[in-house]
Amino acid sequence: MKKRFYETVTVVHVDGGYSVQLDGRNVKTPMGSLLVMPSKALSEVVAQEWNAQGDEIDPKSMAFMPLVGTAIDRVNEVRDDLIDGLLKYAETDLLCHFADESLQIDLYKRQVESWQPILDWADNELGARLKPTQGIMAKKQDSKSLKNLRKILNRFDQWTLTALGELVGISGSLLVGLALIKGFIDIKQALVVCHIDEDHQIEQWGEDFEAQARRKNVERDITNAYRFFELANA
Repeated sequence: MKKRFYETVTVVHVDGGYSVQLDGRNVKTPMGSLLVMPSKALSEVVAQEWNAQGDEIDPKSMAFMPLVGTAIDRVNEVRDDLIDGLLKYAETDLLCHFADESLQIDLYKRQVESWQPILDWADNELGARLKPTQGIMAKKQDSKSLKNLRKILNRFDQWTLTALGELVGISGSLLVGLALIKGFIDIKQALVVCHIDEDHQIEQWGEDFEAQARRKNVERDITNAYRFFELANA
């Protein structure tokens, strides 16, 4: 790890938004771009991460600085590929794969209760009627629904796409990510949706240390990704 080389951390207004300075010198992204953020709220949180460093700088302790770097350095360059990748999730979305009703009726009912409202919302509000199935074999999704989802994704800026990419990758569901971004569900509801299968397994077989650690990581990462979205749009 690199030794801390600065004493003061400040937020400054620059062309296009806000940046962070260390002893009066502008922070740059890993690719060498000026760290320009769209909101003062996001820049203040990034400044707090730099200010919280001890004698050595630990990049792993920063949750938001890497997301800012991704938004600036990467997202616009790979925008089309990123959107294509997000749409791949819609083709096999977590919320489209229900348990076999004849074998796991309790789990199936719990999934319907939690997942169906999001599927209905996507149909009614996004024009994306995704076809559910029972089991692991995916159904071919309607091209019109995927086209409508693409139109929505194309309207997002680099900051929202960065947050959405994190949310979808963690949850395994484009619909969960969009429902969060669009305000149809909150973080608490999103975590319930993502943990339904796991909760059922815990009830059946008990919880182990690795599962607990994995669950905490998922909750932390989803919360941070959504907070990044909120801060960027503050």
